[in-house]
Amino acid sequence: MKKLHCFILIGVLCSILACASAAAQKAGEVVAGIPVKDTVTLVDLGAKTCIPCKLMAPILEELGEAYQGRAEIIFIDVWDPTNEGKAKAFKVRTIPTQIFYDKQGKEVYRHLGFLDKTAIIVKLEELLAE
Repeated sequence: MKKLHCFILIGVLCSILACASAAAQKAGEVVAGIPVKDTVTLVDLGAKTCIPCKLMAPILEELGEAYQGRAEIIFIDVWDPTNEGKAKAFKVRTIPTQIFYDKQGKEVYRHLGFLDKTAIIVKLEELLAE
């Protein structure tokens, strides 16, 4: 009987935690605010000390300025302790990983490794045209 009570208690606690987690995020969000509502979003998950990530940093910065107001470009340093758990939330196993979301917040494309400027622009323009 005690085992049954323990299983019920564990089930209740898991339900409470799941509800709390769902309440912390809005529908469609992987983490709070991402993907950005009603706009095309590119999330680059990497690290400031990763070589391919360092090569992508100026590209992402430039495109962030060029697409300001039309698309959101977000970099997340998954090795930064303040971002703990975000790699897992986005199901990232390799860095850098780029994830593109359409205006409805649906993941439409995922790339692993370095992604050049032209390829990023092509994907952003494709999503913006939808």
